[in-house]
Amino acid sequence: MNNKEGNNKRGGSRPNSSRSNSSKPKPPMAKRAQGPKKAKPAVKAAEEEKAEKIKKQNQAPKRQKAADEMRLNKYISNSGVCSRRDADIYIQSGNVKVNGVPVTEMGYLVKLNDVVNFDGVTLTPEKKEYILLNKPKNFTTALDEGQEYRNVLELVRGSTTAKIAPIGRMDKNTTGLLLFTNDTDMIRKFTLPSQKSSKIYQVSLDKNLKFEDLEKISKGLVLDGHRVFVEEVSYIDNEPKSEIGLKLRSSNVKVVRAIFEHFDYDVLRIDRVSFAGLTKKNLPRGNWRFLTEQEIINLKNV
Repeated sequence: MNNKEGNNKRGGSRPNSSRSNSSKPKPPMAKRAQGPKKAKPAVKAAEEEKAEKIKKQNQAPKRQKAADEMRLNKYISNSGVCSRRDADIYIQSGNVKVNGVPVTEMGYLVKLNDVVNFDGVTLTPEKKEYILLNKPKNFTTALDEGQEYRNVLELVRGSTTAKIAPIGRMDKNTTGLLLFTNDTDMIRKFTLPSQKSSKIYQVSLDKNLKFEDLEKISKGLVLDGHRVFVEEVSYIDNEPKSEIGLKLRSSNVKVVRAIFEHFDYDVLRIDRVSFAGLTKKNLPRGNWRFLTEQEIINLKNV
């Protein structure tokens, strides 16, 4: 017994031992091992297909966009409430409705006549445009002066497809800065009597302005029962005393004319050289330009 055990420990060969066949292949085991491997890809493919179906539930159907359609996030962005990226967040959170139905699909297409409700507010899809014009003579903001004088909208034609309108009025003899926009909130803001933005005008009179009249104007006056506050009035350096600089908040050019006519001066020319911080720098007469992002922010913060 001891010798046999010793031989086993030393690893001696035993021809009649059952271990002599241990190196032979075992086909049945190999076949059983291959079975699950064949089934695994099929299970994985089924799982991927299921995940793809779930993913597609949150995606708009792929189809060609019509001419009167746009993506919902762009529609929201054009309305001015937020960026496209932020719009996607609002859409996913269920805060956007189209024609009264909540929409959470990314890439959802809406038509321009659809009613889009964003967090309780109905939106308009038109992108806000802000255009500054250096108006020349013989153009008017009025639409009822016949064919003798052309409308200022002709000067900015082709600048945008948006339905823009001028802020304030200008007659044919008034020149200078005129702001156009389709932002109704901004139009309302700058036409209110209580608005706080300053405008600077260069006024040409038929005769020199008396110093005592200049002082009276600087103190303000009452016109047609309304108090007019003048921020500053002065002679223009190196110019005749008939050339006057006037700073006040009103965007109504008629007020500027009425101030001097109140003191029996005829106004020959009015040129608006500054509007709420905007100037005519690098903007020749008759030309226009879009406002910069910073200029738009400044106007909204006035």
